[in-house]
Amino acid sequence: MQAIDPDYYKNLQMILQHNLEDIGLELTFSIEDHSFGRSKTIDLIPNGRNITVTEERKEEYVNLVCQHRMTTAIEQQIKAYLEGFHDMVDSDLISIFNAKELELLISGMPDIDIDDLKRNTNYNGYRPADREIEWFWNILFSLSRSEKAAFLQFVTGSAKVPLAGFSELQGMRGIQQFSVNKVTGSQGALMSAHTCFNALDLPVYKSEEEMREKLLYAISEGAGGFLFA
Repeated sequence: MQAIDPDYYKNLQMILQHNLEDIGLELTFSIEDHSFGRSKTIDLIPNGRNITVTEERKEEYVNLVCQHRMTTAIEQQIKAYLEGFHDMVDSDLISIFNAKELELLISGMPDIDIDDLKRNTNYNGYRPADREIEWFWNILFSLSRSEKAAFLQFVTGSAKVPLAGFSELQGMRGIQQFSVNKVTGSQGALMSAHTCFNALDLPVYKSEEEMREKLLYAISEGAGGFLFA
């Protein structure tokens, strides 16, 4: 949901993080759909428009809303797309691939210029001369081609390199260069990524070896399809 509609995602987060009475929300297990100039109420559960969302069930409500917006609401469009796609490519031929493997099959293994990525990186909490940042780039330069592709997939959601280089890296709201964010109070934790914003949360590590171990673990879990090559 964060990738599809960041503002709507923030609203759902507010529902989860605050008491419904405190923020003045009276919700039912239904949503209003506004399409083609018409409005209609859609039940998320049977008779949902008459069932109040309570504090105890608000997580269930949020899950149902996300499921509806990302699947049920666009079911006909997805079905039409798949019918057209399968007219050209038999479903049996691609069913053995996951999404990342299929992207690799279509696009091939990218040639990733780490120097270009480094030139177009922003830092939040770190400075370019910090030892953690020096370790980070040492590690990236030492990665194999498939590991670099896995890293790019991990932090951006795609292993494709922008045609104009990383200065033109796209995020949810246009050009959004890669950024490395310092995570405090979690020394030795696994690093995490925000693919909508091309951002890496990088905790503090005791050594370059520890950072390398955590990075390789993160990209192997997050982009395993690229590491078979």
